[in-house]
Amino acid sequence: MAGSDGSREAVARALEALGAGAYLADEGGAIVAVNTRGEELLARSAAGLLGQDAHDLLHRSYCGEPVSRAQCRLRESILGGHTEQGDGEWFERGDGTLLPVSWLVTPCDIGIRPSATLVLFHPAGRSLRPAQRRPAGGRLTELERLALLAETTTLLTSTLDIHEALRRLIGLVVPRLADWAVIDLISERDEVRRFAVAHAQDGTVVPREDLQGPMPPVPQESPMPLSRALRGVASSFAGPETYQGPPDSGIAVEQRRLFEATGMHSAIMVPLRSLHDVLGALTLGRAKQPERFTAADAALLEDIARRASLALENARLYQRQRKVAETMQRHLLPTLPRTPGRSLCARYLPAPDASQVGGDWYDAFTLLDGATALAIGDVVGHDLDAAAGMAQLRNMLRAYALSQRKPPSKVVEWLDQATQDIAEVSMATLVFARMTATAAGRCEVSWTNAGHPPPLVVTPEGLAHYLTGGHGVLLGVEHDQVRPDATAELPPGATLLLYTDGLVESPSHSLDDGLERLRRHAASLARRPLEAFVDQLLARARPPDNDDDVALLAVRYEPGRSP
Repeated sequence: MAGSDGSREAVARALEALGAGAYLADEGGAIVAVNTRGEELLARSAAGLLGQDAHDLLHRSYCGEPVSRAQCRLRESILGGHTEQGDGEWFERGDGTLLPVSWLVTPCDIGIRPSATLVLFHPAGRSLRPAQRRPAGGRLTELERLALLAETTTLLTSTLDIHEALRRLIGLVVPRLADWAVIDLISERDEVRRFAVAHAQDGTVVPREDLQGPMPPVPQESPMPLSRALRGVASSFAGPETYQGPPDSGIAVEQRRLFEATGMHSAIMVPLRSLHDVLGALTLGRAKQPERFTAADAALLEDIARRASLALENARLYQRQRKVAETMQRHLLPTLPRTPGRSLCARYLPAPDASQVGGDWYDAFTLLDGATALAIGDVVGHDLDAAAGMAQLRNMLRAYALSQRKPPSKVVEWLDQATQDIAEVSMATLVFARMTATAAGRCEVSWTNAGHPPPLVVTPEGLAHYLTGGHGVLLGVEHDQVRPDATAELPPGATLLLYTDGLVESPSHSLDDGLERLRRHAASLARRPLEAFVDQLLARARPPDNDDDVALLAVRYEPGRSP
């Protein structure tokens, strides 16, 4: 690395402090620094890594073959200078084995070179020997078949993302069993979609998007192979001659087009069936491989399809529950009140696809004395129960706050007792506040904090500080402490920000780092209109490796403003 010895030592110390494997890549993708954990995981010394093109040296397909640069998401992220994360990738270790990895790529300023990219990677399974293509004219041995089935179960059941599971399925069978793989899926409305058409090319799997898309409906009486597979009847062999006659359905027309475009001379079509329904069909085809499919191939593929179907059914059930929870959560989030002298804006962002729905929530409503009640909270858990618990908590908080003109601490004490005796909530964090106008023309906020990240105040001049007072234990924990209240005044134009921990917490940084990042970004956006302030803050401050949902509630004090 170019630069002073002090700068190089600082970078080295920073990399060593990371618990994951890590290396720095320059603007061309060459490795310029690596930590000890990275050397251990890759079974390579720093001397064998520094100066090498990371993609060419490390990145491999599941079969151990080089990955095309044009198809490499990791390399694209490094050269593009943007943050991205993923999994399902393989690094070649120094001993020739392959290491499955989950990774995060993010640009960073190390003060040594114009631009650098930090690559963090974690093992996503055990390292293993590269899977070999079947030799021409040969067959998989019994041991190889058992290994393939075990890999199918491991890879497909380790994700609840349907698209990722299907991508892994294609990577398992191409090019090991076939040159082409086609996946047709049936939706819950019985509509057929050609989800994927992919083939092996230059050591990687390349999609044929022009052959993908909506398909005609499944004919109920057709004897043609794909139609039978999509009805869940049976597996069938096919070749280009199968679809040369007069077509009996729209699917037959699409199949003729498929054979003509791919050059497949032999294909086998297998149903993807769950216990209750037909999910679709998997087609494998051979074009370059001269052997035709056999009955032994059909038995193996049917076993793979059974395992794949189980994984797909689990993923569908998970996504259905996630959608229910997310829909319920969104519908339960309130309409913000229109209050003189105060502008309110709120956002809720669900967790990324690989995560579960959580119990993050916000609320704002007008009290009987004209004060504005503000709440932000997070129910422990990541499922439908957490979303239901959030609804219970919000409704009880409203009931207590509206029926009793008491300080926030007293309202939250009652709520805490209810979580133990009434609500189905194990633990939760919460900030509850009252906002009122003072006789001096200022805005007074009183609040209590039950184990939640502290509210942030931003003035129009860009001064930002956290409200650390009023802090007590989270809800649902037995304690004998008296919950405290705290009070602060907001000057005209100031913004009060309430948020959940998904906005500041990150696996790769401390909470203090997240809070400081939020404070600095909020200060820089102080003069933006409230809607833009909130949107830009989410875009800039939310950690790229965040795996949690985020709720955010902002209130700006604007005296003289009509509702």
